Amino acid sequence: MNASAGLYTETTPRRRIFDLPGLLAHSRQRWYLYAPILAVWVLAYVRLFVDPTPRLPLLFNWSPSLPYHVAWMQRGGGPPRHGDLIVFRFDGPGQMRYPGLRGQPLFKRVCGLPGDVVTVRDRLVQVNGNAVGLAKTHAFDRRPLTPIPPQVIAADHYFVQGMAADSFDSRYSESGLVRSEQMLGIVVPLF
Repeated sequence: MNASAGLYTETTPRRRIFDLPGLLAHSRQRWYLYAPILAVWVLAYVRLFVDPTPRLPLLFNWSPSLPYHVAWMQRGGGPPRHGDLIVFRFDGPGQMRYPGLRGQPLFKRVCGLPGDVVTVRDRLVQVNGNAVGLAKTHAFDRRPLTPIPPQVIAADHYFVQGMAADSFDSRYSESGLVRSEQMLGIVVPLF
């Protein structure tokens, strides 16, 4: 490799030594290319290891769990209604078995409001008599899943469900109902 490229120098035909001063000079000359990359990495690090709460109202969904890829989050828009999409921080009992989910923001649809009745018959979960989905017996990692117990949804709690049949949502005790303090906002799909 050419020594003028600034990344490597050849001391012998068979051996290359890393040239740190050359790399730093190269980076200083092209800072406009590296600054956005560094910013993305820093934001990703903060999101994964420090606080996963979304800071911008523009949200991106790359999972197949919802048919929307870009959405706008409205904070403090009042309590959700049936059919609203919400973003909330996961804080269900399953965080002990799945610690990577703790505090992660999740998109789900509200299917049950305070006062609604949840019933379970042969793993078919219903809210106010409307079927919301069949509770699977096991997760992808083969751990058993327990259906949510029949109950009346308490004040400031919501039954949420993903759009995909394999969604980890309120159908399972491990996920549970979403408390109002977990809600980050109501989502308006853009496309």
